[in-house]
Amino acid sequence: MIAFGTSGWRAIIAEGFTFENVRRVTDAIARSVLAGERAGLNRAVAIGYDTRFHSEAFAREAAGVLATHGIKSVISPTPIPTPAVAHAIRHHGYAGAINITASHNPAEYNGLKFSTERGAPAPPETTRAIEAAIAERWTQAQPRVQGASPLIEERDFRDIYFEQLASLVRLDKVREAGIRLALDLRWGAAIGWLDGILARRGIPATAIHDQRDVTYGGEGPDVSERNLKELGNLVASGGFTLGLACDGDADRFGVVDADGTWISPNLLLALLADYLAETRGFRQGLGRSYATTALIDAVAKHYGIPVLQTPVGFKYLGEHILNNRVFLAGEESAGMSMAGHLPEKDGLLAGLLAAEMVATRGASLSAQRDALFAKVGALYSARRDLRVTEQQQARLRAHMASPPARIGPWRVAKHTVLDGLRLDFDDTSWLLMRPSGTEPVVRLYAEAPTPEALVGLIDAGRADLIGDTA
Repeated sequence: MIAFGTSGWRAIIAEGFTFENVRRVTDAIARSVLAGERAGLNRAVAIGYDTRFHSEAFAREAAGVLATHGIKSVISPTPIPTPAVAHAIRHHGYAGAINITASHNPAEYNGLKFSTERGAPAPPETTRAIEAAIAERWTQAQPRVQGASPLIEERDFRDIYFEQLASLVRLDKVREAGIRLALDLRWGAAIGWLDGILARRGIPATAIHDQRDVTYGGEGPDVSERNLKELGNLVASGGFTLGLACDGDADRFGVVDADGTWISPNLLLALLADYLAETRGFRQGLGRSYATTALIDAVAKHYGIPVLQTPVGFKYLGEHILNNRVFLAGEESAGMSMAGHLPEKDGLLAGLLAAEMVATRGASLSAQRDALFAKVGALYSARRDLRVTEQQQARLRAHMASPPARIGPWRVAKHTVLDGLRLDFDDTSWLLMRPSGTEPVVRLYAEAPTPEALVGLIDAGRADLIGDTA
């Protein structure tokens, strides 16, 4: 069974992720999406891939299948970030893109993302159509063109993407401030891209993990706090101003402060929202997912601008970027984009904006955090994933149907059922219980005005969910 999640189809290499299955998925995309209503577009499709095992070979296989349908493929000659693929779609007017990547997942996985002609992740109705088309021809051998074909060409998308980033980020401010940057490229698709744009703009940077390794150093390509400890140590010991990182396909960001402290995505998003509103005068609005920090709401209130809340999944936030409703859209899982850019998350953009913010304000991120808390109030956030039994899943379903009046000592002031159950309390605290769509896991997200209250709230939420309310 091949199924698409919020960010495409993923499976373990040589088990579910095989050449035959890549051919099946690509054939289904060609039949269900790229024909018919898109005939008026330039029918070329961009194809990208990351640094995982055999990703370039899987990408060539996909191009061969598209060729049998008379669809031209324009393939990157090197691994390429997901946002650079999305920008290529919009810049060249392609009918969409196929990207071979499993993003931040462990090294044994690979995956396939399909993006529409808008440069956005395929919406649920599109992926359902692809799944149905796969099922129709599941047992049929999939056609392919092997070897050279006039319908398959290479094109380097680097220059156009670098120009786009330079139009959004004041890289001259970064260069003139003389800040020292350290990079963790996570053995991934950001290699030659994040360091590349800095080098072209005359901004020195020191990079680690900047060579391809299909095992990702045994650590994985994610930009979690644990995985960025080496970057943190480098920044602190080497006297760097800031550390920047991207995950395996460079759509997620990681940032480390001057003292080596990992900065949570929630905090960075709130800081960027404040910075862009203050220095650029943006007022369209701010977009955040259901599970993302209410610090963004506090920033919005301070500047008198609206907040647009969406379910989890950047495709929902991307709609607001496309329609110019927000100047920044972000989610707690380290995804963001901004006005004038893409309906797709961009880890390079986030890191470069963080560098601009530090250079312009002349203050560390921790100092900026303290100033923001003084301006709008303090909020600390956390997430905890719980493996749950069927009984505990049923308890959450019952809570969603009839929300509790209290969680521990916290009295529920209001509740929202959008993507899980969110409980807002009398103070600025809140708790979200969100079931995973793929495994028996419930994710607890919480915020509170002090670190101590945050720990207590997460513990109370866990106790309530598992039925231990004594």
